[in-house]
Amino acid sequence: MDILRMDLADTGSPEGLVSLILKHEPNLPLPVPIEELALQLEIEEIAELQTEGFEGGLITDTVRSRGIILVRKGLNQPRRRFTIGHELGHFLIANHIPDKDGQFLCSREDLRALSAKEGNRRAKMEVEANRFSSLILMPPPKLRDAFKKHPSPSLEHVFELADQFDVSKEAMARAYAEYHPEALAFIVVKDEKVGRVYHNRKRFPFVVASRNKSVPQGSTFYRRDLQIGIPSEIESRLADLWIDVPRGQRAPTLIEQVCLQRNGFALIMLWHESPEEEDEENEDMTTRDRWRAQQERYRRD
Repeated sequence: MDILRMDLADTGSPEGLVSLILKHEPNLPLPVPIEELALQLEIEEIAELQTEGFEGGLITDTVRSRGIILVRKGLNQPRRRFTIGHELGHFLIANHIPDKDGQFLCSREDLRALSAKEGNRRAKMEVEANRFSSLILMPPPKLRDAFKKHPSPSLEHVFELADQFDVSKEAMARAYAEYHPEALAFIVVKDEKVGRVYHNRKRFPFVVASRNKSVPQGSTFYRRDLQIGIPSEIESRLADLWIDVPRGQRAPTLIEQVCLQRNGFALIMLWHESPEEEDEENEDMTTRDRWRAQQERYRRD
Protein backbone atom coordinates (compact mmCIF):
# COMPACT_ATOMS: atom_id res chain seq x y z
CA MET A 1 0.00 0.00 0.00
CA ASP A 2 1.13 3.54 -0.77
CA ILE A 3 -1.34 5.58 1.29
CA LEU A 4 -0.02 7.59 4.23
CA ARG A 5 -1.94 9.05 7.11
CA MET A 6 -1.01 12.56 6.00
CA ASP A 7 -3.02 11.89 2.82
CA LEU A 8 -6.17 11.95 4.97
CA ALA A 9 -5.52 15.30 6.65
CA ASP A 10 -8.10 17.25 4.65
CA THR A 11 -11.24 15.59 6.01
CA GLY A 12 -12.70 14.26 9.23
CA SER A 13 -15.90 12.60 8.10
CA PRO A 14 -16.26 8.84 7.55
CA GLU A 15 -17.31 9.43 3.94
CA GLY A 16 -14.43 11.81 3.26
CA LEU A 17 -11.86 9.49 4.80
CA VAL A 18 -13.00 6.47 2.81
CA SER A 19 -13.18 8.52 -0.38
CA LEU A 20 -9.54 9.60 0.07
CA ILE A 21 -8.43 6.06 0.92
CA LEU A 22 -10.03 4.75 -2.26
CA LYS A 23 -8.52 7.62 -4.25
CA HIS A 24 -5.01 6.74 -3.07
CA GLU A 25 -5.61 2.97 -3.23
CA PRO A 26 -7.76 2.50 -6.36
CA ASN A 27 -6.79 -1.18 -6.61
CA LEU A 28 -7.69 -2.04 -3.03
CA PRO A 29 -8.46 -5.78 -3.17
CA LEU A 30 -11.44 -7.69 -1.82
CA PRO A 31 -11.83 -8.54 0.91
CA VAL A 32 -10.32 -5.24 1.99
CA PRO A 33 -7.13 -6.02 3.99
CA ILE A 34 -8.28 -4.02 7.01
CA GLU A 35 -5.44 -5.07 9.32
CA GLU A 36 -2.80 -4.16 6.75
CA LEU A 37 -4.56 -0.84 6.11
CA ALA A 38 -4.68 -0.04 9.84
CA LEU A 39 -0.95 -0.72 10.22
CA GLN A 40 -0.24 1.41 7.15
CA LEU A 41 -2.16 4.29 8.77
CA GLU A 42 0.04 4.31 11.91
CA ILE A 43 -1.71 1.75 14.08
CA GLU A 44 1.24 0.09 15.81
CA GLU A 45 -0.42 -3.14 16.88
CA ILE A 46 -3.67 -5.08 16.87
CA ALA A 47 -3.86 -6.86 20.21
CA GLU A 48 -6.25 -8.91 22.30
CA LEU A 49 -8.68 -7.03 24.54
CA GLN A 50 -8.53 -8.13 28.16
CA THR A 51 -11.42 -6.03 29.55
CA GLU A 52 -14.69 -7.94 30.00
CA GLY A 53 -17.90 -6.69 28.42
CA PHE A 54 -16.37 -4.91 25.42
CA GLU A 55 -15.87 -5.91 21.78
CA GLY A 56 -13.07 -3.54 20.91
CA GLY A 57 -10.91 -0.70 22.08
CA LEU A 58 -8.31 1.85 21.05
CA ILE A 59 -5.33 3.10 23.03
CA THR A 60 -3.80 6.32 21.75
CA ASP A 61 -2.23 9.56 22.92
CA THR A 62 -3.70 13.04 22.94
CA VAL A 63 -2.32 13.97 19.52
CA ARG A 64 -3.05 10.58 17.90
CA SER A 65 0.61 10.05 16.99
CA ARG A 66 0.21 6.33 17.63
CA GLY A 67 -2.51 3.83 18.29
CA ILE A 68 -3.10 0.25 19.41
CA ILE A 69 -6.35 -1.45 18.41
CA LEU A 70 -7.80 -4.01 20.82
CA VAL A 71 -10.18 -6.78 19.76
CA ARG A 72 -12.00 -9.22 22.01
CA LYS A 73 -10.66 -12.74 21.79
CA GLY A 74 -12.92 -15.26 20.08
CA LEU A 75 -14.73 -12.99 17.64
CA ASN A 76 -15.43 -14.62 14.30
CA GLN A 77 -13.58 -13.19 11.32
CA PRO A 78 -16.32 -10.85 9.99
CA ARG A 79 -16.95 -9.36 13.45
CA ARG A 80 -13.23 -9.04 14.10
CA ARG A 81 -12.79 -7.19 10.81
CA PHE A 82 -15.70 -4.85 11.54
CA THR A 83 -14.33 -4.13 15.03
CA ILE A 84 -10.91 -3.26 13.63
CA GLY A 85 -12.57 -0.95 11.10
CA HIS A 86 -14.60 0.67 13.88
CA GLU A 87 -11.57 1.37 16.07
CA LEU A 88 -9.59 2.61 13.06
CA GLY A 89 -12.44 5.06 12.50
CA HIS A 90 -12.06 6.38 16.05
CA PHE A 91 -8.32 6.78 15.40
CA LEU A 92 -8.70 8.66 12.12
CA ILE A 93 -11.68 10.92 12.93
CA ALA A 94 -9.92 13.78 14.69
CA ASN A 95 -12.85 15.06 16.77
CA HIS A 96 -13.49 11.68 18.43
CA ILE A 97 -12.63 12.14 22.10
CA PRO A 98 -12.42 9.04 24.32
CA ASP A 99 -14.27 8.65 27.62
CA LYS A 100 -10.97 8.10 29.39
CA ASP A 101 -7.67 9.75 28.53
CA GLY A 102 -6.28 8.00 25.49
CA GLN A 103 -8.66 5.06 25.62
CA PHE A 104 -11.82 4.08 23.75
CA LEU A 105 -13.76 1.02 24.92
CA CYS A 106 -16.64 -0.08 22.68
CA SER A 107 -19.41 -2.51 23.58
CA ARG A 108 -21.36 -4.79 21.27
CA GLU A 109 -24.21 -2.27 21.36
CA ASP A 110 -21.79 0.49 20.31
CA LEU A 111 -20.80 -1.54 17.25
CA ARG A 112 -24.48 -1.84 16.25
CA ALA A 113 -25.35 1.86 16.64
CA LEU A 114 -26.80 3.37 13.48
CA SER A 115 -28.30 6.57 14.86
CA ALA A 116 -27.83 8.89 17.81
CA LYS A 117 -30.06 11.31 19.63
CA GLU A 118 -29.25 14.96 19.17
CA GLY A 119 -26.74 16.08 21.75
CA ASN A 120 -25.46 12.60 22.58
CA ARG A 121 -21.86 13.14 21.52
CA ARG A 122 -20.58 9.73 22.52
CA ALA A 123 -23.32 7.91 20.61
CA LYS A 124 -22.62 10.09 17.57
CA MET A 125 -18.97 9.02 17.66
CA GLU A 126 -19.96 5.35 17.73
CA VAL A 127 -22.33 5.86 14.79
CA GLU A 128 -19.58 7.57 12.79
CA ALA A 129 -17.06 4.82 13.61
CA ASN A 130 -19.58 2.22 12.45
CA ARG A 131 -20.21 4.15 9.27
CA PHE A 132 -16.49 4.32 8.56
CA SER A 133 -16.10 0.58 9.12
CA SER A 134 -19.03 -0.26 6.84
CA LEU A 135 -17.82 2.06 4.09
CA ILE A 136 -14.23 0.82 4.11
CA LEU A 137 -15.12 -2.88 4.32
CA MET A 138 -17.91 -2.57 1.71
CA PRO A 139 -16.84 0.35 -0.52
CA PRO A 140 -19.92 1.64 -2.38
CA PRO A 141 -18.12 1.75 -5.79
CA LYS A 142 -17.28 -1.94 -5.49
CA LEU A 143 -20.84 -2.77 -4.39
CA ARG A 144 -22.27 -0.89 -7.36
CA ASP A 145 -19.96 -2.82 -9.70
CA ALA A 146 -21.31 -6.05 -8.20
CA PHE A 147 -24.90 -4.90 -8.71
CA LYS A 148 -24.24 -4.10 -12.37
CA LYS A 149 -22.98 -7.63 -12.93
CA HIS A 150 -25.98 -9.19 -11.19
CA PRO A 151 -28.88 -6.70 -11.17
CA SER A 152 -31.36 -9.16 -9.66
CA PRO A 153 -31.63 -8.65 -5.89
CA SER A 154 -31.72 -11.86 -3.88
CA LEU A 155 -30.62 -13.34 -0.59
CA GLU A 156 -28.33 -15.65 -2.54
CA HIS A 157 -26.51 -12.61 -3.88
CA VAL A 158 -26.38 -11.01 -0.41
CA PHE A 159 -24.74 -14.13 1.00
CA GLU A 160 -22.32 -14.40 -1.93
CA LEU A 161 -21.20 -10.80 -1.46
CA ALA A 162 -20.89 -11.28 2.32
CA ASP A 163 -18.38 -14.05 1.61
CA GLN A 164 -16.60 -12.01 -1.07
CA PHE A 165 -16.24 -8.94 1.17
CA ASP A 166 -15.68 -11.06 4.34
CA VAL A 167 -18.40 -9.34 6.35
CA SER A 168 -21.44 -10.68 8.18
CA LYS A 169 -24.64 -11.41 6.29
CA GLU A 170 -26.43 -8.74 8.30
CA ALA A 171 -23.80 -6.09 7.55
CA MET A 172 -24.01 -6.91 3.85
CA ALA A 173 -27.84 -6.83 3.92
CA ARG A 174 -27.66 -3.33 5.43
CA ALA A 175 -25.30 -2.07 2.71
CA TYR A 176 -27.26 -3.94 0.01
CA ALA A 177 -30.46 -2.13 1.00
CA GLU A 178 -28.69 1.23 1.00
CA TYR A 179 -26.86 1.02 -2.33
CA HIS A 180 -28.79 -1.39 -4.55
CA PRO A 181 -30.72 0.47 -7.27
CA GLU A 182 -33.89 -1.48 -6.47
CA ALA A 183 -36.13 -0.51 -3.52
CA LEU A 184 -35.32 -3.15 -0.92
CA ALA A 185 -35.73 -3.80 2.77
CA PHE A 186 -34.25 -6.49 5.00
CA ILE A 187 -35.81 -7.63 8.26
CA VAL A 188 -33.77 -9.49 10.86
CA VAL A 189 -35.98 -11.95 12.74
CA LYS A 190 -35.22 -13.58 16.08
CA ASP A 191 -37.54 -16.24 17.56
CA GLU A 192 -40.36 -15.25 15.17
CA LYS A 193 -40.16 -11.59 16.27
CA VAL A 194 -39.32 -8.64 14.03
CA GLY A 195 -35.94 -7.19 14.98
CA ARG A 196 -33.76 -4.76 13.08
CA VAL A 197 -35.04 -3.35 9.78
CA TYR A 198 -32.71 -2.02 7.10
CA HIS A 199 -33.95 0.02 4.14
CA ASN A 200 -33.16 3.16 2.20
CA ARG A 201 -35.79 5.49 3.63
CA LYS A 202 -35.90 7.63 0.50
CA ARG A 203 -36.82 4.70 -1.76
CA PHE A 204 -38.56 2.08 0.36
CA PRO A 205 -41.83 2.78 2.21
CA PHE A 206 -41.99 2.63 5.97
CA VAL A 207 -42.17 -0.95 7.28
CA VAL A 208 -45.24 -1.17 9.50
CA ALA A 209 -44.34 -4.42 11.27
CA SER A 210 -43.30 -3.33 14.76
CA ARG A 211 -40.08 -4.37 16.40
CA ASN A 212 -40.48 -7.21 18.92
CA LYS A 213 -43.84 -8.11 17.39
CA SER A 214 -44.45 -11.38 15.58
CA VAL A 215 -43.65 -11.66 11.89
CA PRO A 216 -46.97 -10.94 10.11
CA GLN A 217 -49.14 -13.94 9.38
CA GLY A 218 -49.11 -14.60 5.66
CA SER A 219 -45.35 -14.18 5.37
CA THR A 220 -43.32 -16.87 3.62
CA PHE A 221 -41.51 -17.13 6.96
CA TYR A 222 -44.20 -19.53 8.18
CA ARG A 223 -43.87 -22.04 5.33
CA ARG A 224 -43.16 -25.47 6.76
CA ASP A 225 -40.78 -26.59 4.01
CA LEU A 226 -38.12 -23.94 4.66
CA GLN A 227 -34.62 -25.24 5.43
CA ILE A 228 -31.97 -23.51 7.50
CA GLY A 229 -29.45 -21.74 5.30
CA ILE A 230 -31.40 -22.16 2.05
CA PRO A 231 -33.26 -19.08 0.76
CA SER A 232 -36.88 -19.63 -0.17
CA GLU A 233 -38.39 -19.17 -3.58
CA ILE A 234 -39.65 -15.71 -4.38
CA GLU A 235 -43.25 -15.07 -3.30
CA SER A 236 -45.62 -12.23 -4.11
CA ARG A 237 -47.31 -10.80 -1.04
CA LEU A 238 -50.08 -8.33 -0.29
CA ALA A 239 -48.34 -5.00 0.11
CA ASP A 240 -50.10 -4.12 3.37
CA LEU A 241 -48.58 -7.19 4.99
CA TRP A 242 -45.39 -5.20 5.47
CA ILE A 243 -45.93 -1.60 4.37
CA ASP A 244 -48.55 1.11 4.74
CA VAL A 245 -50.70 1.52 1.63
CA PRO A 246 -52.62 4.84 1.72
CA ARG A 247 -56.37 4.47 1.30
CA GLY A 248 -57.51 5.05 -2.24
CA GLN A 249 -54.10 4.39 -3.80
CA ARG A 250 -53.27 1.45 -5.99
CA ALA A 251 -51.25 -1.09 -4.00
CA PRO A 252 -47.66 -1.63 -5.12
CA THR A 253 -46.21 -5.03 -5.87
CA LEU A 254 -44.28 -6.49 -2.97
CA ILE A 255 -42.25 -9.65 -3.20
CA GLU A 256 -40.58 -11.52 -0.37
CA GLN A 257 -37.76 -13.99 0.13
CA VAL A 258 -36.87 -15.66 3.42
CA CYS A 259 -33.87 -17.55 4.75
CA LEU A 260 -33.97 -19.29 8.12
CA GLN A 261 -30.71 -19.20 10.06
CA ARG A 262 -29.40 -20.90 13.17
CA ASN A 263 -30.34 -20.07 16.77
CA GLY A 264 -33.80 -18.79 15.87
CA PHE A 265 -32.66 -16.11 13.45
CA ALA A 266 -33.99 -15.46 9.96
CA LEU A 267 -33.44 -12.84 7.28
CA ILE A 268 -36.30 -11.55 5.12
CA MET A 269 -35.80 -9.55 1.93
CA LEU A 270 -38.62 -7.36 0.61
CA TRP A 271 -38.63 -5.85 -2.88
CA HIS A 272 -41.04 -3.01 -3.57
CA GLU A 273 -42.08 -1.60 -6.91
CA SER A 274 -44.58 1.22 -7.21
CA PRO A 275 -47.42 0.79 -9.72
CA GLU A 276 -45.91 3.57 -11.84
CA GLU A 277 -42.56 1.80 -12.06
CA GLU A 278 -44.22 -1.45 -13.06
CA ASP A 279 -46.25 0.23 -15.80
CA GLU A 280 -43.18 1.94 -17.19
CA GLU A 281 -41.06 -1.20 -17.21
CA ASN A 282 -43.35 -3.77 -18.74
CA GLU A 283 -47.11 -4.05 -18.54
CA ASP A 284 -47.04 -7.71 -19.55
CA MET A 285 -44.60 -8.98 -16.91
CA THR A 286 -45.17 -9.12 -13.18
CA THR A 287 -42.43 -8.29 -10.72
CA ARG A 288 -42.20 -11.98 -9.93
CA ASP A 289 -41.72 -12.80 -13.63
CA ARG A 290 -38.95 -10.22 -13.92
CA TRP A 291 -37.27 -11.49 -10.75
CA ARG A 292 -37.30 -15.06 -12.02
CA ALA A 293 -35.93 -14.02 -15.40
CA GLN A 294 -33.14 -12.12 -13.70
CA GLN A 295 -32.46 -15.04 -11.34
CA GLU A 296 -32.13 -17.37 -14.31
CA ARG A 297 -29.54 -15.04 -15.83
CA TYR A 298 -27.80 -14.86 -12.44
CA ARG A 299 -27.56 -18.68 -12.23
CA ARG A 300 -26.20 -18.92 -15.78
CA ASP A 301 -23.51 -16.36 -14.95
